[in-house]
Amino acid sequence: MAENAAIAEVTKKVEEVILDEHGQPLSKNALKKLEKEKLKKERAEKDALARAAQAAAKASATVDYSKDFYGKKAINQSADRPGRKHERLTDINANRAGEKVWIRARVQTSRPTGNKMCFFQFRQSSATIQGLVVFDETAISKQMIKFAQNITSESIVLVEGTIAKPLEPVKSCTVQDAEITISQLFVTSEAQGRLPFNLEDASRPEADFEREDAQFSKVNLHTRLENRVFDFRTITNQAIFRVQAGVCKLFRDFLDSKGFMEIHTPKIIGAASEGGANVFKVKYFDTDAYLAQSPQFYKQMVVCGDFERVYEVGSVFRAENSFTHRHMTEFMGLDMEMAFEEHYHEILDVFDELFVYIFKGLEEQYAADLEIVHRQYPFEKFQYLPKTLRLEYKDAVALLRENGVEMGDFDDLSTETERKLGQLVKEKYHTDFFMLDKFPLAVRPFYTMPDPKNPGYSNSYDFFMRGEEILSGAQRIHDAELLIERAKAHEVDPESVKHYVDAFRMGAPPHGGGGIGLERVIFFYLNLGNIRRVSMFPRDPKRLFP
Repeated sequence: MAENAAIAEVTKKVEEVILDEHGQPLSKNALKKLEKEKLKKERAEKDALARAAQAAAKASATVDYSKDFYGKKAINQSADRPGRKHERLTDINANRAGEKVWIRARVQTSRPTGNKMCFFQFRQSSATIQGLVVFDETAISKQMIKFAQNITSESIVLVEGTIAKPLEPVKSCTVQDAEITISQLFVTSEAQGRLPFNLEDASRPEADFEREDAQFSKVNLHTRLENRVFDFRTITNQAIFRVQAGVCKLFRDFLDSKGFMEIHTPKIIGAASEGGANVFKVKYFDTDAYLAQSPQFYKQMVVCGDFERVYEVGSVFRAENSFTHRHMTEFMGLDMEMAFEEHYHEILDVFDELFVYIFKGLEEQYAADLEIVHRQYPFEKFQYLPKTLRLEYKDAVALLRENGVEMGDFDDLSTETERKLGQLVKEKYHTDFFMLDKFPLAVRPFYTMPDPKNPGYSNSYDFFMRGEEILSGAQRIHDAELLIERAKAHEVDPESVKHYVDAFRMGAPPHGGGGIGLERVIFFYLNLGNIRRVSMFPRDPKRLFP
């Protein structure tokens, strides 16, 4: 109807001027036909313009205006050094909102939102921050969004972005008051293939797996150790090994302050340092050698060389065919040896101060890491006394007997009796840490000084954490003839330790020390259940890789 009205109106206007070939006005029917053709032509032109616009828009969409701001980087072969500053996530906060920064991080998780946005959780060590990339008609193309959404978890990325303050704290990240609005995004190392397990599952609190509605898989210790490099990436393992490094640092700091010097002794030696069968024999050219069971002989010889206070942090090897929760065939030893003036208890005084210094240092300097570990592996806070409890062996035996444990005066402590003693000491003295002095002579190495007042006992000691031994030490025999006598009593051929014995023939000060198992200190302090959790690459009779 509207079209007919339009034709009628036009017809009125052109009737007087449109003539046919004979100079006669066109009929109404002819005028209607003419106008229909005109409208058809106009519609065709309009459709053509629309198609052209659509084609232009489509062509425009295929032009990636962000192509220089994202993608996979070539292998970094140090071809150049732009001098670009890269930020640590721990230095980013809301006070820096508006700043443009570069970060290198892992993609812990990514969460696409439609085809115009993608959220990331970036991770550096144990620090995490939220990042987001948003479609923009002039800066962030849809191709860039698609690329971002396909980056695999655990890939390493290089990101340029602007620090922004989120509307609400990002509780899933360690950096909660800031996020990164991404403007450039490059993959520098892509995580390929299927990941060995879910890092989120590997980081869950133990209690989560005990819930009836648990829908995730627990990652067992064997799987973790088989994929140790990946396992290191959990926030808990990052914290555990920072605590381990902290113990070494505190150990060194304290002994340095007391006039000790760090030394480095051989780990391939010509005679077993502890005697017995628990030693690794290795072929050394045309003879046999052994992996050091401790730096014992050498740190003593260094003291005889007038380096009167020394310590070492180094590997210790024990060929024990044992699969217990606390034994490994290789562990890190924190060893100390010192000359004393009057009595070997001067050594105990130093150890006492040392451990209190370490425990306080962990509480004060590594509180955040301890809390991270506690969230996944809850443990009772470690208790210790300002002045460490000292018990004599005979008193410990008496305490055990009073509580139903049958053992002889000179019997050695088993793991079970150690734990029982630790339990009784905790109940009576309210401490997880104590020292036990005056061990039976027969259960100690040949170089241990006998107790001059109590036959059958020795000037030796062990330290315990949560009822298990973490340090063994003693006053050493510093007289060559007595040393030979005691070696024979232990069926050690004096000729096999001749160089060691000869070190005492030119005058030696009274001295002693001890060896601490680093992993045991961390293991018992954090109460982690198995020493392999605190060894980077644990070694036991069946584990030689990775």
